[in-house]
Amino acid sequence: MILLDPAGKKFDQSYAEDLAQEEELIFICGHYEGYDERIKALVTDEISLGDYVLTGGELAAMTMIDATVRLIPEVIGKEASHQDDSFSSGLLEYPQYTRPYDYRGMLVPDVLMSGHHENIRQWRLYESLKKTYKRRPDLLEEYELTAEEEKMLAEIKENND
Repeated sequence: MILLDPAGKKFDQSYAEDLAQEEELIFICGHYEGYDERIKALVTDEISLGDYVLTGGELAAMTMIDATVRLIPEVIGKEASHQDDSFSSGLLEYPQYTRPYDYRGMLVPDVLMSGHHENIRQWRLYESLKKTYKRRPDLLEEYELTAEEEKMLAEIKENND
């Protein structure tokens, strides 16, 4: 039984993964001024989406439900597709490209067209590290880098990439 409350623990991908293992979930959504304090004795978790206040908990509940349901087997067509998503691996996701190869002079990186799976894997990892370093360096504080990732991150920092 989850109480949506700005004073609660901040919702994250790890918590969504935990919720996806549950058989039943109940979300309690306050409105305007909050809750009768006595209800807190009935809840298992108090959760917040972040450091802001909404007029009610309904949007927060829908966000948590969407983030959780997509982790349940068979909800998304390809079982492993969410494992590379931002926050699932600890890094932000690498850039995505679709067809056509050349759109108004903007090209898909050649490595992605090469068919060389190891080079593609390395490119994606490098780009994930670069994006995380530039946009959310706080995520790297908790992330345990492999030797390969340490080398790539040093290169990113050195090249100011």
